[in-house]
Amino acid sequence: MSSSENPTVTERGSKDRRDDKHEDGDKKEGGGGGFIEKVKDFIHDIGEKIEEAVGFGKPSADVSGIHIPHISLHRADLVVDVLIKNPNPVPIPLVDIDYLIDSDGRKLVSGIIPDAGTIHAHGEETVKIPISLVFDDIKSTYKDIQPGSIIPYLVRVVLLVDVPIIGRIKIPLQKSGEIPVPYKPDVDVEKIKFHHFSFEETTATLHIKLENKNDFDLGLNMLEYEMWLGDDSIASAELTQTAKIEKQGITRMQIPFSFRPKDFGSAVWDMIRGRGTGYTIKGKIDVDTPFGNMKLPISKEGGTTRIKKDEDDDDDDDN
Repeated sequence: MSSSENPTVTERGSKDRRDDKHEDGDKKEGGGGGFIEKVKDFIHDIGEKIEEAVGFGKPSADVSGIHIPHISLHRADLVVDVLIKNPNPVPIPLVDIDYLIDSDGRKLVSGIIPDAGTIHAHGEETVKIPISLVFDDIKSTYKDIQPGSIIPYLVRVVLLVDVPIIGRIKIPLQKSGEIPVPYKPDVDVEKIKFHHFSFEETTATLHIKLENKNDFDLGLNMLEYEMWLGDDSIASAELTQTAKIEKQGITRMQIPFSFRPKDFGSAVWDMIRGRGTGYTIKGKIDVDTPFGNMKLPISKEGGTTRIKKDEDDDDDDDN
């Protein structure tokens, strides 16, 4: 958890009071220095009494949470929630917010947010800091960060606030966590099982294999796909189906579909005759992860498959 127990204070004014006393002492011989010094001391004492009476104090802050509202293969959007408490009877401006995210000492992203708002008198407010991590930039900069891995991160935030009488204060905060660098699942067509054939309508089942190459589980919610045999698109669908694909694991799915052979070209007829034929499958899956919901693309080009008849052994997964 972050902490703001030791904020640094930048005092206002450019002269040290000892310098003022030295200069005024030099003027005493002229007759006016002693009076001016007394006036300054009086004003300073009054200021301290006003500060004590009114109750000015240093604000406190804490990183209350980090959320990931969006994550994909390309980037992750983070929102850092910073809770700031103002004990003073007047609003205080939040001058700047500096932020930095690193992973094991490697800088991932940094920035500054100027004029970040005002904290109400005797109030508290949660300031939201939006930050985006672009995975391509991270992977190109740090070659040891591999797709599919989970990396630690540390968010460092410095708040610059302007408090009446006290001056400008820097409040350093930090909070750690983990974030994935996603890798798209691998999809493969193991076989197409033939159930009923006619020139007008043929029914079959598509047997596909999904491999999760990430270091975290995927909870499958939806599969959207389109499949081509040669140049012919023979099937497409959006299926709502739940399944768990364990990290570095494989799950298999059976998808029923139908098509009209007379509408397609030679690739379909080659498949019907029992010959292997090239296929392409593209689409996306909607999954839940420990880091939030993701929509990940799936694609396979140039594979080879064939039809299997109903009487063929179900355990035979030859392509």
